[in-house]
Amino acid sequence: RHLSQHVGGFVITKGILSKLVPVENASMADRTVIQWEKGDLEALGLLKIDVLALGMLSVIRKCFQYVQRYRGAAYSMASIPREDPAVYQMIQQADTVGVFQIESRAQMSMLPRLKPACYYDLVIQIAIVRPGPIQGNMVHPYLKNRNNPGQVSYPSEALREVLERTLGVPIFQEQVMKIAMVAAGFNPGEADQLRRSMAAWKKRGGLEMYREKLVSGMLLRGYALEFAEQVFNQIKGFGDYGFPESHSASFALLAYVSSWLKHYEPAAFLCALLNSQPMGFYQPAQLVHDAVRHGVEMRPVDINESFWDCQLETSRLSRPAVRMGFRMVKGLSKPVAEKIIQYRNDSRFRDIQDLVCRCGIDRKNLSSLAEANALLKISGHRHRAYWEAAGTDSSADLFSHMLSTPVFNETIPMLPVPEKWDETLSDYASIGLTLGNHPIALLRNQLNEIGILPASVLGDKKEGELVSVTGLVINRQRPMTASGVVFMTLEDETGQINIVIWPTLVEQQRKVLMESRLITVRGKLQIESNVIHLIARELVDCNHMVGHLMTRSRDFH
Repeated sequence: RHLSQHVGGFVITKGILSKLVPVENASMADRTVIQWEKGDLEALGLLKIDVLALGMLSVIRKCFQYVQRYRGAAYSMASIPREDPAVYQMIQQADTVGVFQIESRAQMSMLPRLKPACYYDLVIQIAIVRPGPIQGNMVHPYLKNRNNPGQVSYPSEALREVLERTLGVPIFQEQVMKIAMVAAGFNPGEADQLRRSMAAWKKRGGLEMYREKLVSGMLLRGYALEFAEQVFNQIKGFGDYGFPESHSASFALLAYVSSWLKHYEPAAFLCALLNSQPMGFYQPAQLVHDAVRHGVEMRPVDINESFWDCQLETSRLSRPAVRMGFRMVKGLSKPVAEKIIQYRNDSRFRDIQDLVCRCGIDRKNLSSLAEANALLKISGHRHRAYWEAAGTDSSADLFSHMLSTPVFNETIPMLPVPEKWDETLSDYASIGLTLGNHPIALLRNQLNEIGILPASVLGDKKEGELVSVTGLVINRQRPMTASGVVFMTLEDETGQINIVIWPTLVEQQRKVLMESRLITVRGKLQIESNVIHLIARELVDCNHMVGHLMTRSRDFH
C-alpha cells in the first residue's frame, strides 16, 4: 500500500509502506494493519502518528447536508451558535442518546451531577468520566468543590495557577506535568518522561522511579507529605487512560455540536445516525424510539418511497419526517435496491407482478421486502405480501424482466391480517426495530397486573423503595474500575432504566444476566441528583414472553 499521499494534509512516506513493515488485512473490511507494535516504531525512530477516525464527524457532515437540502440552511461546525442555554439544559438532563461521547451510561449518570453549563464544563465532563480520574480519586473531590467553589483551597499560589480552572483537582495530563515542574522541581524533559511513564507503567513499570523525586521535591518546597502522596496516587490513576486537555477540548466541540443538532434538528440528526451505522452505544431501535419520544415522525420502508439511505420528507408538522431506507431491510442487497430505485424513476410500481417484471427481482430479495412490510402499499398486509413473494416461480427469476407478466405458482388465499404482536415480532426480525407498538407496551396490561412499573414513574417513587421493572436489554457493561459490578440498561415503552448488579448477584444469576433479552428486575431505588438507579436484588428471565424477538444487546465492555 503506497502511502506517499496526503493524510490530513501531510505526506507521511516517500515510498511503499510494505517495503518497510509487514502489512496485513484487518478483520474489518477495507482495513489494513501493520504488524509492528507502536512502541517498537518509536524505539526505531520511525514516524508514528495517531489518526483518529470518528464516525460522529460523518454524522455531523451528513446532518448539515440534509438540513441544507430540506430547508436551505447552511450550517458548519464554525457557524453553530455557541453556548446555547437550551442545549446545555438538555445535556444536564442527560437527554443525550446518540450524541458524541456523553451518551454512555457512565456519562449520563454524571451529567445531572456535574451540570455542564458552558463549553469548558463539557471539556471537564468528558475527561473526568475516565478510568484515570476515577481510580485517582478525582471525581468526588471535583464535584464537592464544584458545589462549594468558595471553599476550594490551594497549597500554594503556584499550584493555584495550575489547578484553578479545574477547582483544585488535577484532571488533565498537562496539569500533572505542570504540578511536577512547579511543585517538585522537574524540568520539562523529566516532566515529559513522567507523562510517557504514566501511559505505560502498568505494562512495563517505571513510575516508582519518579516517586522519590516527586515526593522529596514537594517536601523540599514546603508541601505536606499527605499532599505529595495524593499527587503521586493521582498520577498512577492517569496510567488508566487519563486525557490530555487538548484531546478532551476537541471531543467537547463534537459533543456540543451533536447535542445542538439533536436539540434543534432531531429528524436530520437521527437520519444521519441511521445512515452511519454501526457506531455509538445504541442500536437503531433505541435511536428511533428516543427520536419518536422527542416528536420525530417516522415513516416505514416503502417500495415506492424509500431510497437506500434514510431520507427526510416533508411533513405537516414544522419539522421533517424520516423515511426509513432500504439499508434497514435485513437480507436485501444494495444492488437490488439500486435497481428498484432506477426502474421506479419511470413510474411507481403498481403491484408485485409489476415489480418483478420490471426489476427481475429474485425470490430471496422479494421475500426480504415482504418481511419488512415494504410491499404494504402495492400488495396488502404483510402475510399477503409474503405469500405472494413466496409464490414467485424461481425458475422465471432470471428472465422475468423480459416477460409481460411474471409466473406465480399459486393464487393468493384470503389470509388474516397480522395481530399487533405478530407485526412487532416481524418488524424486529426484518429491520431490527418497530414503528408500531413498543414490545413492552403490548405487555403493559399484563405487567400492571403483577405490579411491574414503567420507567416514567420511577422518579415519583422514594429513595430506597423496592420496585420491579421489565424491559428490553440495551447494554451490559462491566468496567475495569467497577470491581466486578455490572451496569445494565433496560428500555420499556416510556424510557430507559439504569440497573446496578453487585458481584454476588452477578455470580448467582449469570445465566439470566447474560442470556435474557427481556428481563424483569426487582430491586431498591437509588436516587441522587435526579439520577435514578435500581440496585438489583433479583433477575427474572422473560424471554418466553417475546418468543423469537430479534433484538440485540451489547456485550460486556
